[in-house]
Amino acid sequence: MITKEDVEHIGWLARIDISEQETVEYMEKLNSVLGYFGQLDELPTEDVAPTYHVAKIYNVFRDDVVEECLPQEVVLENTEHKQDGAFRVPKIG
Repeated sequence: MITKEDVEHIGWLARIDISEQETVEYMEKLNSVLGYFGQLDELPTEDVAPTYHVAKIYNVFRDDVVEECLPQEVVLENTEHKQDGAFRVPKIG
């Protein structure tokens, strides 16, 4: 069961402010979801094969082929933020 303290802690971890009313609402909604999972846990699933995806999908791989790169001038021609043959970006920190 999710408590008000759990919701407040989740809000703190996500760095969002949650009002007292929202805390109660989220607590009720999350407990409703957990209740639904409890209902699913009661279903007999011993003979059901695990489903990893609802549609049958297969990985499609291609050979990793090295191709010629675009010339540096072509890459940089659409930006005005360039310096010494590279993209100029703002400092971080």
